[in-house]
Amino acid sequence: MSPATNPTPDSGADVPGADVATPSETDPATGPSTDNVFELQHVAKHFGAVVALSDVNLRLGRGEVLGLLGDNGAGKSTLVKALCGFHRPDSGRILLDGELIALRSVDHARSLGIDIVYQDLALVNQLSVYHNMFLNREPVRLRLLRNRTMRRLADEHLKSMGISNIGDVGVEVAKLSGGQRQAIAVARAVFSDSKVLLLDEPLAAMGAKEGALILDLIQDLRAKGRVSIIVIAHNYGQILEVCDRVNVLQHGRITFDKPASSTSLTELTDLMVTEYRKARKQQNLEAG
Repeated sequence: MSPATNPTPDSGADVPGADVATPSETDPATGPSTDNVFELQHVAKHFGAVVALSDVNLRLGRGEVLGLLGDNGAGKSTLVKALCGFHRPDSGRILLDGELIALRSVDHARSLGIDIVYQDLALVNQLSVYHNMFLNREPVRLRLLRNRTMRRLADEHLKSMGISNIGDVGVEVAKLSGGQRQAIAVARAVFSDSKVLLLDEPLAAMGAKEGALILDLIQDLRAKGRVSIIVIAHNYGQILEVCDRVNVLQHGRITFDKPASSTSLTELTDLMVTEYRKARKQQNLEAG
């Protein structure tokens, strides 16, 4: 997924109802959440006859790192797009800081503090690290870019996050490793004061050394409580290492919700193997 290849639909369109619910609009049965910074309640999304999400209930605590697992076809991609404002749910509720919101677009979600780092990062390889950090929000004076200011602030921010292996922030992003580029993309989102950060397969196609850099960064952010994070991934071992809690999405629903300390690689693997066996059995029945 990438903003460059997936233009934001209806970015200026209005959504029926207010963007933020008044207290009277809050469901009295559930009420607003004070412990969760981000919450989905009974969210569904259909594409014609195809049910991508049927009844998703998801919560993200303040400062929490939530691991979201799901096989291909489970609805993970659709859910991620609903979380970041790309898709509008057909039904259900999304709450931010306990208040009902209607996400109109990716830009609208970002304005509320919900940001996403895609697999392909959406960085401009030909630009420097510090120019990427300020992309589309560059400080100017008399119509001239304030390059010294951007360089200084980018350097300070990266060091404050523990990202010290970049070296010169004036280097082109194209010259960095995959792990370093991913770290820059995460740092840029945190730098924009995100409340909720979605990391879409942040360790995809990375070696152990580069993956370790991102895992360390996630753990650092969790320790500082600077942002609440949802990590979308396939690698169960990596999820268990950095996440506080694990959700599994199957058939458009969250079917598994446990603290990472209360589950194991074996349990998660068995869960997915059972799902494969059910699918094969169904295929055999249909073929027979």
